[in-house]
Formats: sequence, structure tokens, C-alpha cells
Amino acid sequence: MLLRQVVAARSLLRTTKSVHARGSLVHTRGFSDVDDPNMNGGYQQPPPIKRQFRDPYGDWWDKQERRNYGEPVHEDNDILGVFSPEEYTHTPPGKGALQLGTFVAAVLGLCFVVSRFYPDKPSVPKEYEGGLDRELGGEGALWARKKGDHSI
Repeated sequence: MLLRQVVAARSLLRTTKSVHARGSLVHTRGFSDVDDPNMNGGYQQPPPIKRQFRDPYGDWWDKQERRNYGEPVHEDNDILGVFSPEEYTHTPPGKGALQLGTFVAAVLGLCFVVSRFYPDKPSVPKEYEGGLDRELGGEGALWARKKGDHSI
């Protein structure tokens, strides 16, 4: 098994030497992996700035995308373009946390105040002798609860 791998490696080495001797038809610019860690073929990347932060009143060739004709497009244009989700910069995180905490404290405070001053419903409804038949209009009127009547 090892002998097969050595033979295959030698034949591959001979093939690559013959290709280098003939010359390459593909022209390379001479960039290395150090120059191009993203492996994008030597494409010159503009700085990754969201188009949202560019001047909306600038003299752009494409007013909607805020870019000029011939300007190189970033590799992550789908993330940096105008139609990507807007980056929220209106409220800093600390102030937002303070506002959220204030809201939660206000709701819990309101719940506490209501629970202190709102009268509780009695656990057992009041019962009347005879169901207040005479007081509610006599026979044929809707009855209130009689003693021992536990229907809801």
C-alpha cells in the first residue's frame, strides 16, 4: 500500500515538473496567501462600510445604492448594501437597558398598587334565605342563590 502511494507521488511530481518546464498559460499577479487571506482571487476589496452610513445627498452615480460608476463592489455587498437590515444606532445599549428596566419597574409597581387597593372578590358568594324571591319581583322572576345552591 505504501509502495503504491510512493509511486503515485513520483508520477505526480514528474507531471508537475513537465508542466512548469513548458510554462503556464494562466497569468497570475503574484499574490500569495499572506496577501490574500480571504482567497478571493486577488480582488481588491474596498473598506467594509455600510452604504447606510454614506452621505445620502452626495453626488452618486447610483443614488439608491449610494455608489459611483466603476467603483469596486465589496465581496459582502449583500450585507453592506442599502437593502440589508439597517444597523440601529439611535439608542446606545446602556440607555436602552435603563429604559427597559424603568418600564418593567413601572409595570410591576402598578401591579403592586392595584393588588393593594383593589377589593378582593369574596371566596364564597353571599347566600340569602329564600333566594330573595319576594325582593326580586316574586314568582317567575330570576332567582338569586338559595342556601345550598352551589351552581355557577
